[in-house]
Amino acid sequence: MPVTERAYELAMTAAQAAADKKAQDIVVIDVGDQLYITDAFVIASASNERQVAAIVDAVEEALLDLPEKAKPVRREGERQGRWVLLDYVDIVVHIQHAEEREFYALDKLWKDCPTVQFVDRDMADAEAS
Repeated sequence: MPVTERAYELAMTAAQAAADKKAQDIVVIDVGDQLYITDAFVIASASNERQVAAIVDAVEEALLDLPEKAKPVRREGERQGRWVLLDYVDIVVHIQHAEEREFYALDKLWKDCPTVQFVDRDMADAEAS
C-alpha cells in the first residue's frame, strides 16, 4: 500500500526542510508494507553534529508550519547529535551524521522497500532556468 496523502505531505515537507539546510543523500522510503507503525522513513545525512541539530530544527519548524500542524510524538538522540529520530507516527525522520549513516546503512536495510521520489525545489528551479 503506497504512502497516504498525509504521510506524503509530511515526508516531502521534511525532506525539503532538510534540503534547505544542506542535508545530503535525502531519501524517502515507503515502509508501509513492511511496518504497520509508520508509512515512510525520511533519511538524511549531515557532516557534523551542529548541522544535524540545524536540520532537526528546520524539519520540526516546517512540519509545525503546515496547515494541519505536526509535532513529533517521540524524539530520540538529540543529546548526542549523531542520529536524531523524529517520530510523527505517519513518518519517521532520521537525521544522521554521515558516519552513522554509513555504519548503520538504513538505506540498505530497507532496500526491498520502494522509494518515494523527492526532488529538491532549489535543484528543480536551477534546472528550469
